Amino acid sequence: MAAMKNGCNVGTEVPAALTINQCWDLVNTSEKFGKLCMIMENVNYRRDIMAVLNMVRKDLFGELLHCQGGYQHDLRHVKFNDGKGAYGGGVEFNEKGFSEARWRTQHSVDKNADLYPTHGLGPISPMLNINRGNRMLHLTSTATQSRGLHEYIVKNGGEDHPNAKINFKLGDVVTTVIKCANGQTIMLSHDTNSPRPYSLNFRVQGTKGIWMKDNKSIYIEGRSPVSHRWEKDESYLKEYDHPLWKKFEKQAAGSGHGGMDFFIVRAFVEALKGDKAPVIDVYDAVSMSVVVPLSEKSIKLNSASIQIPDFTRGKWKNNMPIFGLNEKY
Repeated sequence: MAAMKNGCNVGTEVPAALTINQCWDLVNTSEKFGKLCMIMENVNYRRDIMAVLNMVRKDLFGELLHCQGGYQHDLRHVKFNDGKGAYGGGVEFNEKGFSEARWRTQHSVDKNADLYPTHGLGPISPMLNINRGNRMLHLTSTATQSRGLHEYIVKNGGEDHPNAKINFKLGDVVTTVIKCANGQTIMLSHDTNSPRPYSLNFRVQGTKGIWMKDNKSIYIEGRSPVSHRWEKDESYLKEYDHPLWKKFEKQAAGSGHGGMDFFIVRAFVEALKGDKAPVIDVYDAVSMSVVVPLSEKSIKLNSASIQIPDFTRGKWKNNMPIFGLNEKY
């Protein structure tokens, strides 16, 4: 907000805000001062995700019904380390430096919520045209008991370790279900305290077929060779490889997160040039981020349904899709 008030356009980390009021503050400040506030959600540009977006746009799945995403990442070794960095390997409660452990661990102490929704929600939002002909209406969130961090501390530091007395609020698995104006549902998962392989839990399902990331599988009725049987998604990802990746593959090689960082930074720079709106704008930033406080509220109210604010103030009805439409954007 300070940057926008002082004439600067903004690229922000994820999430962009942690309270509903902060979300509105970002929207109001961006509108008042005419400055960009683009959330740097790099997973939107993951190659397989953009190929699936291309499939959606080419009607391979038919009308979309349901999408899933999430952040499923065993971070116990990150939240507790030896104080020398995010991946130290010990079990000391990190109070040194500005490492990843500080904010991740503190959130786990303070909040029972989906703390990191944008990696899952960001990539599927363009598929569902969120804020551009569609919007999220309300959500419900549910959390399991909190066990993983305590057991990790006891296992590695013993029952007498000072951190064994910490009362963690964050449930080990948080599940959020969102209802959209056009009828679709979205399921988000947050799972960072349990032993498990990394997964963003992507699933895209429509009236003609379904794609799931975890088993790299797809099924398209009338096209898949065997009825009611999964097939590998490799040939589809190649056939529907997005024009952006085809054009900039060489430039993206070697950049962070498998090339995704190149594309998100490029998108921000293109927006700064002023010849087009950012493909992930302030309304997208807060729509993704508001899941954090709203999920926390829902959990506190025994998984009650919580309304999601319309940060566009009705503009979503006439806004047109912009993300990943061609090789330029």
